[in-house]
Amino acid sequence: MIPWEHLDTAAIPGETGSLRLMRRGSEFSIQLDRNELMNSRLSGSEEALARLSAERIAGVKTPRVLIGGYGMGFTLRAALSLLPGTAQVSVAEIVPAVLAWARGPMAELTGGSLDDPRVSIREADVAAVIRERPGVWDAILLDVDNGPDGLTRSANDRLYDAAGLGAARAALRPRGVLAVWSAHPDAAFSRRLAQAGFSVEEVGTRARGKRGARHVIWLARR
Repeated sequence: MIPWEHLDTAAIPGETGSLRLMRRGSEFSIQLDRNELMNSRLSGSEEALARLSAERIAGVKTPRVLIGGYGMGFTLRAALSLLPGTAQVSVAEIVPAVLAWARGPMAELTGGSLDDPRVSIREADVAAVIRERPGVWDAILLDVDNGPDGLTRSANDRLYDAAGLGAARAALRPRGVLAVWSAHPDAAFSRRLAQAGFSVEEVGTRARGKRGARHVIWLARR
């Protein structure tokens, strides 16, 4: 078996933990210390995050979409394949090295998506971007943790508490959608979404086609 090769380590702003980029042949893995956050062979649910969101804003002529967390770019690439040429897509990624990896060793996965004229990149905390202006986004897609709690950064908890959900709802246009990816169900989070005033839909999906781990995507409509 081909051994894993450690390519790089990146600090997480405001945290003591670090991200590690690993490669085994053509396979990539991004790990939080020893915990795998994402793998290049498992993109199905990240692509579903984009697809399900795009379906719900299909009638918008000039959609504005915010993607929180670049990761390996699967959600961005899928969104660009589904959204119209008039779309404006902003990606908020707080770890600069993740974007450097996308343009460097993982460039084949990136597929030029970062250079798409519809895309703007923010090296910023997505929670801060959400709070900048009200009524801006048709869709906000969050895939920054393994679920609705601050795994990657403890500060990410503010994305999922009552105040954070209220800020996300205020940042959406009428009928806009907040989509949240998770590796596991969370009944308490579903209740918080409803309490924040969202119409909530919970969709199960697979990590890899019809196989792989079962993941969850919440689609919360304003």
